[in-house]
This record gives sequence, C-alpha cells and structure tokens, in this order.
Amino acid sequence: MATIAVRTRKSRKSEGIAYSELSLRQNASILEYCRTSMSALSGATAGILGLTGLWGFIFYFITALMLSVALLMKAGTRWNAYFMTRSVLFSNGLLGGLFTYVLFWTFLYGMVHVY
Repeated sequence: MATIAVRTRKSRKSEGIAYSELSLRQNASILEYCRTSMSALSGATAGILGLTGLWGFIFYFITALMLSVALLMKAGTRWNAYFMTRSVLFSNGLLGGLFTYVLFWTFLYGMVHVY
C-alpha cells in the first residue's frame, strides 16, 4: 500500500496532515480488489458447503470481518499513514462484495447440490 500521509515539518496539533489523492485512490483500489477476491472465494466455499438462507449471509459477514481485521493488522499501528479513517477498512466495498458473494454462492451451490 502506498503511504499517503505527508508531513513537511514538525506538525502541531492544530495543523492537518496532507494526503496524496493518487495514493488514496490506489489504496482504495487495493482494498476493492482484496474484498472482491475474498467475496468470490467465500461465496464458492459457502456454495460447496451447502449453506442456505441466513447462514449464508452470516458466513459472508464473518469472512468480511475477518478480512477487515487482517487488513488492519497488515496496516499495523501506522494505519493513519495509509488511510484517512479506520472505518474505510471495514466499510469500503462491503455491498459490492456482497453481490459477488451471492453470484458465486448460488452458482457453486447449484453445481454441487442441485445437478
């Protein structure tokens, strides 16, 4: 991930941190790629395991939470050098990943358990 926090001199409490627009977009793109890949893998897993109904959606949110925690651990204590807020790690691409999850979930469930 690209570092986006730039300090030109010793900053005071009243001074803000300058963030690079290019690095913000690159980090958001990396998060989106990770979330989409994890959604596809967890959807395929849920389909193969035969999860249905509410259990399938619970499985998605558990895997999404695990991914967010893993990304937060990867960023470490200097998460503010990569992201403006910590909530970006937990909410960025969550709904878009759900659509990918449902696609793979229903496809693999149908292939394994129906046909």
